[in-house]
Amino acid sequence: MNSTKKIIIWVSFFAIAMGFMESAVVIYLRELYYKTGFTFPLKQISPFVAKVEFFREIATIIMLVGCGIIAGKNKIQRFAYFVFAFAIWDIFYYVFLYVCLGWPQSLTTWDILFLIPVPWVGPVWAPCLLSLLMIVGALFIIFKTDKPDQFKIHRSSWWLLISGAFICIVSFMWDYLMFTSRSGEIWSVNSTKKLFAEIETYVPTEFNSPLFFIGFFLMLYPVVHSIYTSNKK
Repeated sequence: MNSTKKIIIWVSFFAIAMGFMESAVVIYLRELYYKTGFTFPLKQISPFVAKVEFFREIATIIMLVGCGIIAGKNKIQRFAYFVFAFAIWDIFYYVFLYVCLGWPQSLTTWDILFLIPVPWVGPVWAPCLLSLLMIVGALFIIFKTDKPDQFKIHRSSWWLLISGAFICIVSFMWDYLMFTSRSGEIWSVNSTKKLFAEIETYVPTEFNSPLFFIGFFLMLYPVVHSIYTSNKK
């Protein structure tokens, strides 16, 4: 087994372990706030716990970035390892929640996905679909940059990837921003109010899937195109 495959395996182990730690934290939070099971509307969380959770998420991203920096040989490969670790972590987070709690009940189950810069909300299938694309794209880049020939991501591809990622993120924040726009209140880390107090009656019913798929296909195109042209050569 060559060194690249060994690194991929160990990065996978690291990300899977992080996925379990993430699910464990969520299990503890649900024991505190959702004793009868997780559901919307979201329970209000004290400012102190909310700030801890906010910075915990930042710490998680830093750990995944650090994993990519340590594993990769150059800038592009380090970025690819970060993306790969992020995707594995995200998928196994849901795997362990299902094993431990029997949740989510299905891929259409709604979840609170992230808190930075504002809460992200969406069905489970959406982040899982993105994670699968991230794994495929990241592995392609890792193996291509491991060879002597120079591999570069064209500027147009970078723009498509960045634009697509931004649009997908907006699709996750869309419902929250639309709901809070009526009251004009948006929670921030400096807020003295409880987290989710601004959406205490919010129950999501419709995900902005058209916006999400615009972003998804913008990212899908450069990945598929790069794999296709590489195999053709």
